[in-house]
Amino acid sequence: MPSQMKRIGVVQFFSWLAFFSMWIMATPALTEKVFDAPAPNPALFDLSIPVQAAAFAQANGAFQSAADLVGVYMGYYGLSSMLVALLLSLYAARRPLNCRLVHFVSLTLGGLGFLSMAVIDDPKWLIGSFCLIGVAWASILSMPYALLAGSVPPEKMGGYMGIFNMFIVLPQILAATALGPIIREQFGNQSITAMMISGGSLILAGLCLTFVREKTK
Repeated sequence: MPSQMKRIGVVQFFSWLAFFSMWIMATPALTEKVFDAPAPNPALFDLSIPVQAAAFAQANGAFQSAADLVGVYMGYYGLSSMLVALLLSLYAARRPLNCRLVHFVSLTLGGLGFLSMAVIDDPKWLIGSFCLIGVAWASILSMPYALLAGSVPPEKMGGYMGIFNMFIVLPQILAATALGPIIREQFGNQSITAMMISGGSLILAGLCLTFVREKTK
């Protein structure tokens, strides 16, 4: 594996760890922290008692409504990423693009978007958070491959790209197996910690770009 691929692979690992963590934990984190409507635990209610059954139904209804709104707000990162991707393609069609700088700025903005969720109390501010995350998403889907393309032999490009995708699968396995236990055992089951981990992971990915060299065009 070329050294350039290893360096970019580390960036990819932390980038995708951030997004897998978001996809797994965004709903419990934001319904609890921002909407103040966590998922109710049925074990804490005696559903045979009408008053408690009604209280559970009310709490569960509030959680379901909040979860639906989280899905709506998450749509903004998709819209943001499409806009950013379009702007990048228009710019790159006219002049050289500093892929490493673009990726660093994008990852940093995405990291700040995740970290901002820990201090937001008004759900409307989630639009800004997810728009920043969308900037990072647009860059993650393009810039690493642009940085890698000039560092591998053209005749082996397909094989190297397949190997490169390991750095997407590995963080998915890590997030799926370890994130939940870590949140429960180390952070008092505070789900918003997952968004802070995502933010820190994106910023760390950006810092790892200092070890990546971009070929002069």
